[in-house]
Amino acid sequence: MTNTKNKIAAGLERAFASRGFAEPSVEDLRDAAGVSLRTLYKYTPSRAEMVLAALENRQQRYLALVFSDLPDDPADALEVILSRVGHWMETETSHGCLFHAAVAADPGSESLRALLIRHKQEVAAKAAAATALEGAETELLVIIEGLTQTWPLHGEAAVTAAKWVSKALHAPR
Repeated sequence: MTNTKNKIAAGLERAFASRGFAEPSVEDLRDAAGVSLRTLYKYTPSRAEMVLAALENRQQRYLALVFSDLPDDPADALEVILSRVGHWMETETSHGCLFHAAVAADPGSESLRALLIRHKQEVAAKAAAATALEGAETELLVIIEGLTQTWPLHGEAAVTAAKWVSKALHAPR
């Protein structure tokens, strides 16, 4: 991506994360992106494209934060992943997953649904690879998604519970 496109995507992500998908006007989105209206529409020619650019930016940031520089030990890696998801929830989105919120705001959008599916599959695959739990992608996603959805109600206790539940994945079967 170009620097301008990155700047726009980052600004759009901040705007949608803080104000939802319906509230910000195009002028609000332009201001958040820090570009002219002409430049905004050059890179994201519709509101739907603006949402997709914001979510693509979010996915890159999330994956980098959660999965970079993990410990080599699979059990330790899983604990770190869950701690980082909790940190993400605390600092970035304490009210739930922005990808799910986007689909809820526009349930008929096939491109949003496809992006949601791709995002969740990539999270599950990266978690499985980092924790030596290939084949347990669904179980890992249930734990990570459970943490994400439980965070608004229970905060750090949700991280503790996710770590406790995740220990079963490394137990002998």
